[in-house]
Amino acid sequence: MEIKYKDIHDFNQQELQELFLSVEWSSGHFPEKLVVAIRNFETVYTAWDDNKLVGLVCAMDDGIMTAYVHYLLVHPDYHHKGIGKHLVEMMKERYADYLRIVVVAYDEELDFYQSCGFKKAGDASAMFITSLWT
Repeated sequence: MEIKYKDIHDFNQQELQELFLSVEWSSGHFPEKLVVAIRNFETVYTAWDDNKLVGLVCAMDDGIMTAYVHYLLVHPDYHHKGIGKHLVEMMKERYADYLRIVVVAYDEELDFYQSCGFKKAGDASAMFITSLWT
């Protein structure tokens, strides 16, 4: 298995749906919206096993100071192979001149992100409003 990494924004609905549903993310149920969303991110890096999308990271930024990593996902069949870390390293390199790279992590993801160099903000909590599309 040779994983290839790409900097692309164009995907078909099935590629994104399969990857997002493989990690049980609800956004996978809206592949037509995912295609548009991914196209609109400033930075998107992907991991491919032949023609299969197996990993993705994307970020939005303000152009000079702060980048926000929005998605990082790796197909479960490819976990513990260094793909997620490699995708994060690509983001860190892309935004090396920025003041801050921000990621919102769930508790079970903290160890992974800390191993990538992120630090938990002691005085901040992630907050969001989720709207379920019908």
